Amino acid sequence: MTVCAVQPELQSEERIAEERTEGAASVDVVASRELGKEIDDRRILRDINIRIGSGDFTALLGANGAGKTTLLKIIATLIPASEGTIELFGTRLTRENGAVRSRIGLIGHGMMLYRDLGILDNLLFFGRLYGVRNPRQRAEVLLEQVGLHHRRFDAVGTLSRGMAQRASIARALMHDPELLLADEPFAGLDAPSAAMLEGVLQRLNESGKTIVLVNHNVGQSLELAGRAVVLRQGRVVIDAAAEELTTVEVLKEVGGS
Repeated sequence: MTVCAVQPELQSEERIAEERTEGAASVDVVASRELGKEIDDRRILRDINIRIGSGDFTALLGANGAGKTTLLKIIATLIPASEGTIELFGTRLTRENGAVRSRIGLIGHGMMLYRDLGILDNLLFFGRLYGVRNPRQRAEVLLEQVGLHHRRFDAVGTLSRGMAQRASIARALMHDPELLLADEPFAGLDAPSAAMLEGVLQRLNESGKTIVLVNHNVGQSLELAGRAVVLRQGRVVIDAAAEELTTVEVLKEVGGS
């Protein structure tokens, strides 16, 4: 086979600018290499190599104890990895560059809200904490989206589980994060609240947000997400497009059968 050398053409400023833009757009939001985590001499994660691109909707699936929440906490910068590396938005994560946290929104098991404060006051507090421009306007918009505008002055402690989770979602979105991490956000929700949350996640993803969802409901996850990463005993056993998988296949891998 003969390889012909081609003289490169001089690039125009426009083409150089395009390539820079393309390069920036191609940077992974999350990229881990040989990531591992050990807690109290117990191996929780091992050899985790994943890449999550901008605008991806990824579901993290697995049995209890598989390492899903631990991995999510590492991505959220809440705990460090024991070994390997992880990059967020193209920057290697270290103790010194926690500034990336301002680009992350987290919905966890807890509400992360002050129970004695009203919903609106909670959102205004977090908005100011993150330096949100015009936090009142942002809070009002989010409360409409999650169906809580009519309860905005009610103390969080008076809300049902479903309504409290809606308020938590609004809190996580106050600073308009590029990456949304959701750890079992459907747990304990009634049907209307679950349907609302599904719609919010879908709209956020359609608007370009990157989402990582930990969820025990495999069927629901495969419908919502574009990609599924399945963990078993701290290792990745499946990393594939959600449309290529079935609930039965995933459950089989989760159980290790």
